[in-house]
Amino acid sequence: MIIRPETQDDIAAVRAVVTEAFGQTDEANLVDSLRDSGASIISLVAEEQGAVVGHILFSKLQAPSQCLALAPVSVAPGHQKQGVGSRLIKDGLARAKEDHWQAVFLLGDPDYYTRFGFDVKAAEKFETDYPKPYFMALDLAPKALAERAGAVIYAEAFLALG
Repeated sequence: MIIRPETQDDIAAVRAVVTEAFGQTDEANLVDSLRDSGASIISLVAEEQGAVVGHILFSKLQAPSQCLALAPVSVAPGHQKQGVGSRLIKDGLARAKEDHWQAVFLLGDPDYYTRFGFDVKAAEKFETDYPKPYFMALDLAPKALAERAGAVIYAEAFLALG
């Protein structure tokens, strides 16, 4: 499996994988909107035998500064539970750290995302409309969130999700 940056040639395949993974087009529309608006910072694909089988997107948050949102992570149904999502997450986080982003926020299953270092407690002093038991953060720089608090404001494209 190869993890690499998304290219223009991957857009249709990414849309198909995201739609298949979620069983609807809302998340695929979100990916398109984030890409089109310039909020997409890291967009990676997992490729096996020349086919895109997974995708991950990190977008720039409006607040806090120098922080990213991880959403969505998508793996084609026939490739799930084979480590594709884990590889995408690990590679994406490494790239975000290399690019000097301070932290990453996400909404997801704590049983899954804590294995990558995400923590509900790291996000608890931040305001969000999302359910707190599933809202997590990860410092990419030492103690990047220790002295911060306030609202987490996602890119405009997230508002269309409702």
